[in-house]
Amino acid sequence: MKKVVKFGGSSLADAEQFSKVGDIIRSDSDRCYVVPSAPGKRNTSDTKVTDLLYRCEEQFSAGEDFSATLKQIRARYDEIIDGLQLSLNLDEEFRRIEKNIKAGEGRDYAASRGEYLNGIVMAAYLEYEFIDAAEVVLFDENGEFDADRTNEVLGTRLAKTPRAVIPGFYGALPDGCVHTFSRGGSDITGAIVARAAHADVYENWTDVSGFLVADPRIIDHPKKIETITYLELRELAYMGASVLHEDSIFPVRKEGIPINIRNTNDPEDEGTWIVESTAKKSRYTITGIAGKKGFCSVNIAKDMMNAEVGFVRKVLQAFEDQNISIEHVPSGIDTMTVFVHEDEFISKEQAVVSGIYRLARPDVLEIESGLALIAVVGRGMKSMRGTAGRIFSALAHARINVRMIDQGSSELNVIIGVDNDDFERAIQAVYQIFVETQL
Repeated sequence: MKKVVKFGGSSLADAEQFSKVGDIIRSDSDRCYVVPSAPGKRNTSDTKVTDLLYRCEEQFSAGEDFSATLKQIRARYDEIIDGLQLSLNLDEEFRRIEKNIKAGEGRDYAASRGEYLNGIVMAAYLEYEFIDAAEVVLFDENGEFDADRTNEVLGTRLAKTPRAVIPGFYGALPDGCVHTFSRGGSDITGAIVARAAHADVYENWTDVSGFLVADPRIIDHPKKIETITYLELRELAYMGASVLHEDSIFPVRKEGIPINIRNTNDPEDEGTWIVESTAKKSRYTITGIAGKKGFCSVNIAKDMMNAEVGFVRKVLQAFEDQNISIEHVPSGIDTMTVFVHEDEFISKEQAVVSGIYRLARPDVLEIESGLALIAVVGRGMKSMRGTAGRIFSALAHARINVRMIDQGSSELNVIIGVDNDDFERAIQAVYQIFVETQL
């Protein structure tokens, strides 16, 4: 087998964590390609190296001396190098970084140096080849990731390199300037490397043992999800469940490569497997619950709406004209509701309202705020009768008023709308009936 392993910032925060990572990699000879993040926090009061690098750039842009901040970053790497007893000197690298920041290389360049330096340290520690991501992860002139070109260039390089460390988070524009993904982008790099290497597995190592059925801030010690499909993950990630960057799904999904979320601090735990499809049944009817607060609903009614060609398009155009993204659109025969983020909508609400009246001529339009949306997701719901009824029953028993409920055509998820104040209790009620009591 061939495995690509990505380690997050908390897994590489200090020499002790580095040592754990080294043991994990060496314990399995199939772990050929390693994608490191920059060192994360060592404790709750610590600062991530990436944030310190951003601070360097901000200080330079403000005309301030950033040498003390750069010295603080240097101390982090020296601590790791000394703790691992490596004969590695980063003097030249730090001189180059200081010079390039002063030359105006920019924010992306500064931020990327955390992964770059950690990649050098990791390669020296493992005695693997170091491949600078700027040489093999490519963006186009507009800063969009060039997937096909990257796959070609990186695939050719990896075919000649049996074991390598490729830093996460960044690549390069056609002119050679460093460009980064969004925060958490090392997950994406790991998936890109897995695709180019034709890996059998993409292991993403972090500080948790995979995905949980519900948010541990709401449910005390929720159960772990053992296997989840890409479609289920997309539904949960869309509603805020996050262990890895959601864009990291696409490169490996195209190749049918499974992702295994593992815990650096508990390497014996199998974690969560993310797969395209599986014959394995979920332990519970549902796979997971996730949600977000802070929505508005725009409720629209018009007699014979269903017979009016283009009515829905006209309504949605009013939101598009104000550059407002739509979250959910349940509808009936003569009614439709549009859910949007309250903070995005509130300053433009009257422009949207006038646009809807001008374009669609509704009979009634009402706006409600302070709403939360909850997604109950699970491939097991298809074969189980009465899922929506059980949700209603659980919420009614908890005395929660359901403002909206809608099941997708795939029968993979049910979306529930409740008041913001009922959000946590609603998730607790659904978790109780499907997971704890399994009624």
